[in-house]
Amino acid sequence: MATILVVFGTRPEAIKLFPVVRALAAMPELRVRTCVTAQHRGLLDQVLAVAGLTPDIDLDIMEPGQTLDRLTARLLTGLGEVMDRERPDWVVVQGDTATAMAGALAAYYRKVPVAHVEAGLRSGDIYHPWPEEVNRRIVAPIARAHFAPTDTAADALRRENIDPKLIHVTGNTVVDALQWTQARVAAEPALAAGLDDVLAPLAGKRLVLVTTHRRENFGGGMAAIARALVRIADRGDTALLFPVHPNPQVGPVMDAIVGDRPEIVRIAPLDYPHFVRALAACDLVLSDSGGVQEEAPALGKPVLVMRETTERPEGVAAGTARLVGTDEDRIVHEVSTLLDDSDVYAAMARAHNPFGDGHAAARIAELLADACRH
Repeated sequence: MATILVVFGTRPEAIKLFPVVRALAAMPELRVRTCVTAQHRGLLDQVLAVAGLTPDIDLDIMEPGQTLDRLTARLLTGLGEVMDRERPDWVVVQGDTATAMAGALAAYYRKVPVAHVEAGLRSGDIYHPWPEEVNRRIVAPIARAHFAPTDTAADALRRENIDPKLIHVTGNTVVDALQWTQARVAAEPALAAGLDDVLAPLAGKRLVLVTTHRRENFGGGMAAIARALVRIADRGDTALLFPVHPNPQVGPVMDAIVGDRPEIVRIAPLDYPHFVRALAACDLVLSDSGGVQEEAPALGKPVLVMRETTERPEGVAAGTARLVGTDEDRIVHEVSTLLDDSDVYAAMARAHNPFGDGHAAARIAELLADACRH
C-alpha cells in the first residue's frame, strides 16, 4: 500500500486540499497521511473543523512576527523530520505558500516524488505576488506530477521545459470545495447562520465583499484601499462587508482611515461556510486575494482585483475579473461602474468560469493512484 503524505499549512491550502484528501482516502490502495504546518493557525483550524479533517501530524510552526527566512528554515527542518518518520511514496503540496515550497524541497532532498496541486500559475513578476511567485517556481522543477488547473497553467509549465508527460489539466479543486460547502450549508443552514445579524441591517443596499491581505499592498497600498472604501461607502446606497485579515499590517490602517463607519462592516475572518454565504449574498467582490478570483466566478460574482498583476489571467481573459491595482481613484471608478451600469455588470456576472467543474479532486486521486501502481 502506497503512502501519500499531504502537506499544507494555510487556510487557502486547506480549502483546496480537503477535497483531494477525501478523494485519496476513497482509493483503497492508498494510505493517506496529512501533515499541517499551521502557517496560519486560527484560519487553518476553521477549515479543518468544517471539513471534518483531523491532521495526523501538526507542526504548529507559526510564531508572532516570524520572518520569511526563519519560517522557511523551520518548515524545511520540521517537514524533513516528518518525512524521515513517515517514509512516504509521494508528497502532495498545493499552490504557492512557504509550506508548499519547503515541503517540495524537503521531499526532493529525500528523492521522494512530489505532486503539485494548482501547478503552473505565473504572474511573470517575482515580486507580485511576493513571495508566492517564486515559491511556485521553486516547486516546478522538483515536481514529478503537475496538476494544472487550466490549459493556460499547463502551457506556462511547458514553456519552462517541464516534461509534458508530467503535466495534467485537472481543473481547480477550489470549485470542488465551494460546491461541497454550498451543499452542506443548504442542508445545514446553521453552519452559516452567524451572518444573519450581520446581513439583516444591510438589506436594500448594494453589497461589496472586501478582502485584502497581500504583502505587496502593505503600507501605501493598504492606505489607498482604505480611502477608496470610505469613498465607496459615501455613495449612500452601498455597504461593504469586510472580513479583516489578522495580519497586523491590515487592521491598524483600517482603524486609522475607515474608523467606525456603519456602512463599512468590519468583522472577524469568516470560516469557509460563512465566507461562501457572504460570497453568494454580495453583488461584487473587491479583493487582492488569489483564491477569490477563482471562487467568485463560480457564483457569478464580478471580482475587481486590487493588484497590478495576477497569476490567474484566465479570469481576466474570460471577463469575470478585472485588474484595478491599488490606485484609490481607479478602485472607486471601477466599483461605481459595476454598480451603476447594469450592462457592464451583467457582462462580468455572466462570463464563463474558466477554473473547473467540481471534479478536479477525483481526477487528481486517480492520477496519483495510477502513478503508485506503476
